[in-house]
Amino acid sequence: MAEVSLQNLSKSFGDQVALKDVNLTIPDGSFVVLLGPTGAGKTTTLRMIAGLDKPSSGMVLINGQDVANQSPAERNTAMVFQQYSLYPHLSVRQNLAFPLKSPMLRTPDNEITRKVDEVAEVLQISHKLDNKATELSGGEMQRVSIGRALVRSPQIYLMDEPLSSLDAKLRSDLRIELKRIQASLGATMLYVTHDQIEAMTMATHVGVLNQGKLVQFASPREIYENPVSVYAASRLGSPKINILPAELFPNAPNAATQIGLRPEHIRIGEGQAARVGRVERLGDQTRLHLKLGENDLITLTDAHTEFAKGDTLKIAPQSPLYFDVSGDRIQ
Repeated sequence: MAEVSLQNLSKSFGDQVALKDVNLTIPDGSFVVLLGPTGAGKTTTLRMIAGLDKPSSGMVLINGQDVANQSPAERNTAMVFQQYSLYPHLSVRQNLAFPLKSPMLRTPDNEITRKVDEVAEVLQISHKLDNKATELSGGEMQRVSIGRALVRSPQIYLMDEPLSSLDAKLRSDLRIELKRIQASLGATMLYVTHDQIEAMTMATHVGVLNQGKLVQFASPREIYENPVSVYAASRLGSPKINILPAELFPNAPNAATQIGLRPEHIRIGEGQAARVGRVERLGDQTRLHLKLGENDLITLTDAHTEFAKGDTLKIAPQSPLYFDVSGDRIQ
């Protein structure tokens, strides 16, 4: 596998800046997730590592080597796209075997059979190997697409929102499976998503991108607990962090204009009066949707709470995060 380093990497399409001066090291054997909304620069980053797009400036280093003059094939990366990208006239077995038949790899037939059977079993599609790709469900087609990457032994796996078009249960199952595969292979994986649950559950490191700039790069827990800005804080957490005027609560720092409260960091029973607008009972816990003056917020309480819509309760901050007028964190 490989360590990948991006040094002052930038990419523009005409007047539109897609990526700006990104410095990032993807450690060997890590599962790195790039997180951000559409247009943040996530896919552009993948494509430049793969060699599908050329940087406007900066360098991509794989194991310390500048790969600017290498073709996508020479970089030995495997990319999984959001869309399935299968050959419809070929069977599942033939689709999985196709990357191994590259003249550069020269994989023996018996080794191709072994790898295809092994990957098909891992992805639970062994019973579909003789089916045409057009005979598969969406979830099965995405498994084959992922399998086409897994049959190889590339330097790095690049995955562009591979689970976004699947239903919730299949997404959950494949999240677990991908993380297990990555850990067992010791693979280096760069995974693009806008889904914070995928980032929290799979990543060893998360890179938060905003309009082409890398805002924060750290473990999911570090970003959740110590975000550098309102933007970074809002990328992780379900329910999302509550961002409120700092003046609503006492003891805020002088420069603070906003206070950030994770739902679990609100004490009930003291402080300011808030009204219950809605109650969501989720089995293991209950979400209370509250109104504090003109501000909406969400907090969590035990599963058997007796609070109901229209009730009034008192709340106070616990482990608050403070932000200045520009949205940057005040330590």
